[in-house]
Amino acid sequence: MKKVLSIALVSTMALTAISATTKTAQAAVQLDSNHVQVEAGDTYKSIAENAGVTIAELEQANGREVGGYDLIFPGETVTLPGATTAAATDTTTQAAQDTTQTAQATQTTEDTSYQAQDTTQATTQSAATTTQTGTSQGTFKISFYDPAVLGSNMGYGGVAANLSVFPKGTTLKITLSDGTVLIRTVNDTGTFAYSNPNQLDVAMPNNQIPSYGVTTASVEVL
Repeated sequence: MKKVLSIALVSTMALTAISATTKTAQAAVQLDSNHVQVEAGDTYKSIAENAGVTIAELEQANGREVGGYDLIFPGETVTLPGATTAAATDTTTQAAQDTTQTAQATQTTEDTSYQAQDTTQATTQSAATTTQTGTSQGTFKISFYDPAVLGSNMGYGGVAANLSVFPKGTTLKITLSDGTVLIRTVNDTGTFAYSNPNQLDVAMPNNQIPSYGVTTASVEVL
């Protein structure tokens, strides 16, 4: 009789141990790729083994002390290490996007600055051109002469004109019929210019005097 009771007792203890082992080994419920829900009998060790991570990694992912006593309860949500990695990746990605946006904003500012500089330069050039535009005096007959040939040292920056029309010191913009623009200052009067108020004698080296010799030009006073 005692032998039968001993066998029965051993059998009961074995069944209890098997039940406990089965309960401990039960896997936590997977909520999503980064979280599980604790089931009765789960431990950090069993969850870590099922997730393919170390206990220390699991503890770190959940803000627990590494190597400490990990007390968990059924229904509790445990975060797997992958969630932490994903969050770090998101942070890195966002930082990269912010850096790109900052670089784009800087480039836009530089482009705007360059455009402003171009506009300023264009305005300055336009103003310079405007200062070279004077009062139109109409069309004049133009002839040429070389002061050096005549023994004069007055140079080639002058033009002979009828002084009653253009007094000495008057700066003229002379646009020849072929589009050539000459800027000359009245510094003399010549026989042709003196006798013809609508004629100008432009000083120019012999080797630069146009082959046609005489032409017409529009004249402006600057």
